Amino acid sequence: MKATVKIKETLGYAYIYSAAAIIFIILFVILFDITVKGISVINWEFLFQSPRQGMTKGGIFPCILGTFIVSIITVVFSVPLGIFSAIYLNEYARDTKITRLIRIAIRNLSGVPSIVYGLFGVALFVDIFNFGTSILSAGLTLGLMTLPWTITASEEALKTVPKSYREGSLALGATKWQAIRTNVLPYAIPGIITGTILGLSRAAGETAPILFTGAAFSLPSMPSSLFDQFMALPYHLYIMSTQHHDIEGVRPIAYGTAFVLIALVLLMNLAAIRIRYKYRKKMKGRS
Repeated sequence: MKATVKIKETLGYAYIYSAAAIIFIILFVILFDITVKGISVINWEFLFQSPRQGMTKGGIFPCILGTFIVSIITVVFSVPLGIFSAIYLNEYARDTKITRLIRIAIRNLSGVPSIVYGLFGVALFVDIFNFGTSILSAGLTLGLMTLPWTITASEEALKTVPKSYREGSLALGATKWQAIRTNVLPYAIPGIITGTILGLSRAAGETAPILFTGAAFSLPSMPSSLFDQFMALPYHLYIMSTQHHDIEGVRPIAYGTAFVLIALVLLMNLAAIRIRYKYRKKMKGRS
């Protein structure tokens, strides 16, 4: 009996390790290919100049700038709303059928394809709110797409804080909000920030939501307001890889754009790890 269990356990571990190894090898091959082919075109001109001659020359600075601005709008819209929604659901709302239904809806929205958010953004922000195809419309659409991730990550982080932290603060005469602000949020911040940044890094690489709401293939000048169209790294990469009139000629630029986009997402993920480590270390020092 013990021998059978041992064999099953060994086979299970072998399956897990094999699956992880296969995924790692595939990921390594993809990243290696993009890095080798993309890093050769990375220079100051490529990073800080605008495209020219039909996107066959110049750089991708407007794409980097547009991605950065849209990400800022996404953060401003989704992070505060998501965190306060999570606080309400976890700390104030009672466990009723309505709150359970809301949680189910939030989980389901996390899995909705990004193109659906793009079409919804067109209907809501472009047409109904009359923002037009613009940076603002694209940023708000990405904010809506990121919101379920932010709420879920924040709520799960709040759940990890022991109830005794709340009860001890309340026993000393603090109000419920004071207990949450001083004894709950500081310990939940690492998880909240980590989940939020991971959601934003996903949003930064999305093409479909910005395709319909404001991204442009080429612009004569930089956007001067939030109601102008913009260029973005994921959409630029999509065009250079599939729609350009000289796909083979601009292939190195496409690889360079992919490398910059991956580097941006990697930096955001590293920032999440760094912030989480910093806050955990700070909280251990306070304990």
